[in-house]
Amino acid sequence: MAPITTFYGITGPVPFLDVDIAVDNRMFVDPHAIRLHGASDRFAVRANECTESFFEEILQCVFAGNERRGLWLLQRFLEPWETRLGLAQRGFSGHGGAEDVGSWIWRALNHDINALLQVGLLKQIEDLPLFIEGIDRDITSDITTRIIFEALAEFTSHMIDRFPQFNSSGHRVDTFQCQAWDSAAREWAIKSFDLPVAGGKPLLLVPHSWARSTLLMSATRYYETKVLDYAQLERAVRLHTGKLVKTPKDQLMTEPGLGRGRVTNLNVTRRAHANNDDLIAKFKQFVDMKWTPPSGDNNLAA
Repeated sequence: MAPITTFYGITGPVPFLDVDIAVDNRMFVDPHAIRLHGASDRFAVRANECTESFFEEILQCVFAGNERRGLWLLQRFLEPWETRLGLAQRGFSGHGGAEDVGSWIWRALNHDINALLQVGLLKQIEDLPLFIEGIDRDITSDITTRIIFEALAEFTSHMIDRFPQFNSSGHRVDTFQCQAWDSAAREWAIKSFDLPVAGGKPLLLVPHSWARSTLLMSATRYYETKVLDYAQLERAVRLHTGKLVKTPKDQLMTEPGLGRGRVTNLNVTRRAHANNDDLIAKFKQFVDMKWTPPSGDNNLAA
C-alpha cells in the first residue's frame, strides 16, 4: 500500500522503521542491536529488561527441571504481525506454530546446548541462534518482538504524541488487547495498548536502529569468524623461525567435523571452553567492535 510516512503524511526523518503497512517487510528485530543501545534511550533499557528477565526465567526452569512451566513460557510466542516485519511464509506459521518452536528451544536447552548453560556460557537470548537449528532471523525477530511488545508499545505511544498525523485527517488510534511479557511479574499477560490503525489493523512502530536485514549474531557469522579462528589455532604449526602457519579457512570448511552448521558451532565452542577459551564472549566483542549506529539514528526519546 504505502510506507508509514506516506500513509500518514509525515514529512522529514523519523526515528521509526518506515515500512510498508500492507506487506511483511524483510527486516528483523535484532535483540543484540537493541542491547548495543544500552542506556542510550529509555525504550532500549525497557526492552533489555524484558529479554533479560524472560531468559533468566527460562534458565531457572531448566535448572529446576520445571518442564511444565518452561514449555508454557516458550510456547506462547504468538506471531507479532503488528510490526509488519519478517517473512510471512517463514515465520511461526511456516514452522509448525509457536508450540513447535517452543518445543525446539526447550529440547535444545535441556539436551544439545545444556552443557553450555551449565557452565554459564549462554547468557542472553541472542545467543540461541548460534546453536539451535531453525532459530534464525525470522524466528528470533518474532520471539524478541513478542517479549519486548510492551517496550515497543511505549515507543509507539511516544511517536503518537510526537507526530499528530497518527490522530488526524481521518486516521485514528484504538485500544487493543495484546499479549506481552511482564518483566516484573515474570509472566505472560494480556494488556491494553493504544496503537495506530493502518489498513484496518493495529500498527506497532519499531525504532529503525533495532531492526536489520540480518542478525548481528548469526550462526553463519559466528562460524566464519570465531569458530574457524579457533579451528585454525588448533591445527596451527609453529616453524623453527617462530612463524605460526595456519590452515586456510576455506580448506578447514571441507574437513570432517568442521563443515558449516550449528553442530560445528557447538562442538568447537565446547572444545574451546575445555581450554578456558570463551568463543561466545569473544564473538560478542568482535560484533560490538564492528557495529556502528545506523546513519541518521535519531534520539528516540526526543
